[in-house]
Amino acid sequence: MILGLSTPVFTLVHVVLSLIAIVSGLLVLVGMLGAQRRPGWTLLFLATTMATSVSGFFFPSDKFGPAHIVGVLSLVVLVVALVTRYVSRLAGAARWIYVMAALLALYLNVFVGIVQAFQKLAFLQALAPTQSEPPFLYTQLAALAFFAVLAIIAMIRFRPAPPQPPSAMDIRRAGA
Repeated sequence: MILGLSTPVFTLVHVVLSLIAIVSGLLVLVGMLGAQRRPGWTLLFLATTMATSVSGFFFPSDKFGPAHIVGVLSLVVLVVALVTRYVSRLAGAARWIYVMAALLALYLNVFVGIVQAFQKLAFLQALAPTQSEPPFLYTQLAALAFFAVLAIIAMIRFRPAPPQPPSAMDIRRAGA
């Protein structure tokens, strides 16, 4: 039992959160490439990524290992993304710091997803049983290169227009 759930149910919740985080993160990335904020997708991405990282610490473990290190790193990066997005509101350097933090958090989700896929899926496990074989290494390298290139492009393109203050017409309507 983990947090009142059976281990298989908790694992399923953790995996579903991870998948939602990855899909919503990819939609946020597409928005960044098009200079769009996508506030709903961003909130979903950051919340599910945070939930995924936190829930990972509840799995039984005898020692602090690589998965915990990735979890801590993810949480630190998520705090940076949250502060730059919601406190600094993407002003000045916060814009590119947010882009880097958000995409690093997404990359870490994908990184762990690749590790889990090679551990759990028989056809991938057969290709890289110890996860030190070329198919695993090339897959991780391709993911890293993909996110590095897109992060650079997103830093250049993600210049969303700041929210506009309400117009006089909006203020009159609100008072009516």
